[in-house]
Amino acid sequence: MFIIDAHLDLSMNAMEWNRDLRNNVATLRHLEKGMTDKPDRERATVSFPDLRKGNIGIVVATQIARFVKPDSIIPGWNSPEQAWAQTQGQLAWYKAMEEAGEITPITDKKSLLQQIELWNDGTPNDKKPIGYILSLEGADSIIDISYLEKAHQYGLRAIGPAHYGPGRYSNGTDATGKMQQNGIDLLKEMERLNIILDATHLCDDAFWQALNHYNGPVWASHNNCRSLVNHNRQYSDEMIKALISRGAVIGGALDAWMLVPDWERGVSTPQGTNCNLETVFRHMDHICQLAGNANHIGVGSDLDGAFGTEQSPYDLNTIADLQKLVPIFKSHGYSDEDLNKIFHQNWINFLVKNWD
Repeated sequence: MFIIDAHLDLSMNAMEWNRDLRNNVATLRHLEKGMTDKPDRERATVSFPDLRKGNIGIVVATQIARFVKPDSIIPGWNSPEQAWAQTQGQLAWYKAMEEAGEITPITDKKSLLQQIELWNDGTPNDKKPIGYILSLEGADSIIDISYLEKAHQYGLRAIGPAHYGPGRYSNGTDATGKMQQNGIDLLKEMERLNIILDATHLCDDAFWQALNHYNGPVWASHNNCRSLVNHNRQYSDEMIKALISRGAVIGGALDAWMLVPDWERGVSTPQGTNCNLETVFRHMDHICQLAGNANHIGVGSDLDGAFGTEQSPYDLNTIADLQKLVPIFKSHGYSDEDLNKIFHQNWINFLVKNWD
């Protein structure tokens, strides 16, 4: 099955984890043997070879750099300018990987359809470039609104205004409160440039406000269900229905604390909580039941988003194992047409509809 993954923090892994993603996952783990600076050392799940092994030919790849005040307990950069510079370093890595033939940018309908044709031409995919759609997770690094057009010119096509905690433009996970005027201005400029609004991580107040003020395309790249795991990071059934009414696609995320209730970081284990790919299915299926169809879900794994196998479904070794989700859906009565929608066509239809 051809798979599109709508959320991978590739540049963060390359720049901050110092992982050369041209190595396969087994090599990345070997190179990290004995390292303890990050909790997921020796537990990587994502690499370019393993993406190709899993027939994952298109990804939504992020830039991410949070601004924080000096007394913040959340890590980040102490000025928007530093955060911007960090995202530009990440952009330089993406461009270097383009030059190396590992990835290719997808910025419009034409480049999207070319990539789909390339990966479905019947020839082996093990040497083909992986298509990437550039997204910004948290808008803190946008120094002022004028920088949005600069970012659009270099290929940015989606923005999640918030990440964790309070943000410069919007509050996110574990925070509350509506956007101020600069957040509304950000949405207006995103709409003018036809930049996709990624509703992921918006706190409840900002979520409803954003939907009221933004009239462009909306998706949620990696979100699960609050009715199954009661935490503000997840979306309630009412919020999911609102996204569905806007034609959004919602990507199922594979971070264990978002999949099973009462997860304790550093204490709980996937095996101990029975967190497996069937658990991922339950969240994605719940969205289908709310929609009454399979037209609004996809994969948005968030694998290697500062966690590894210690916080992933226990039956997933690398990102190539996303293919294991296909027979799980099939075993629950999903048709071949549904499977095509879930694993790639919903994302494709969304982009074709909203892009020139």
